[in-house]
Amino acid sequence: MDFGLKGKYALVTGGSHGIGLCTALSLAREGCHVAICARDHRRLQAAADDITATGVECLAVGADVLVPTDIDKVMDRVTNRWGTLHILVNNVGGGGRWGSADVEKTTEDVWMDVYQKNALAAVRFTLRALPHMRRQKWGRVVTVSSIFGREGGGRPWFNMAKSSQISLMKTLAMNPDLTRDGLTFNSIAPGAIMIPDTGWDRQRREQPEAFARLVDTHNPLGRLGTPEEVADVIAFICSRRASLVNGASITVDGGESSSF
Repeated sequence: MDFGLKGKYALVTGGSHGIGLCTALSLAREGCHVAICARDHRRLQAAADDITATGVECLAVGADVLVPTDIDKVMDRVTNRWGTLHILVNNVGGGGRWGSADVEKTTEDVWMDVYQKNALAAVRFTLRALPHMRRQKWGRVVTVSSIFGREGGGRPWFNMAKSSQISLMKTLAMNPDLTRDGLTFNSIAPGAIMIPDTGWDRQRREQPEAFARLVDTHNPLGRLGTPEEVADVIAFICSRRASLVNGASITVDGGESSSF
């Protein structure tokens, strides 16, 4: 299936590893030029090399999204280089394991940092991208949320931030001023995804028996998802083939969550 993305320009935030990198690679294999941003410069360069190897142009920008001026720097670099932006994937985020399981022992700074890294980063990148998408009468904004943005079960600061991302996409999707300019807004809600050097990977190595029981109990497929499985869904939502998908929150979790 031709996704119609050849020659398009995309930005994937948090694109140096995990779902972000796999999304960047999935878009690149469709012929899309891809910009990525992340804090870790070593990972960022390695990711850029992998993306460039697919035959497209890659722009890698070091940035910390908790610093608003870094977001401006990323968008300035992208638009100065390419003059436009067709696709924005708000992937950067996290914080699901931050703080303490005891809510009363978790400081307000944790709540604020998780909200800023997830919800406010998505707001800031999206607002900077909109004028370019509207000018060309075509654009895709996809925000990577979580199943915990759709139901209870996570730490409250994380759920709150992830729910806000879904709300942002849905609300923008219902704005005819934007959608009739050819823009769509959707969110992706992954479940537990096995990403090297993250919490699930550490738990699997440090507590293999407990990890195996957890997966067997909560994951109908008997395994965690892979970042590639999430990335391929995102690439489709970014495509011309997904023109009627607007305002959706798409769960990619192998049946793990209990919400409809």
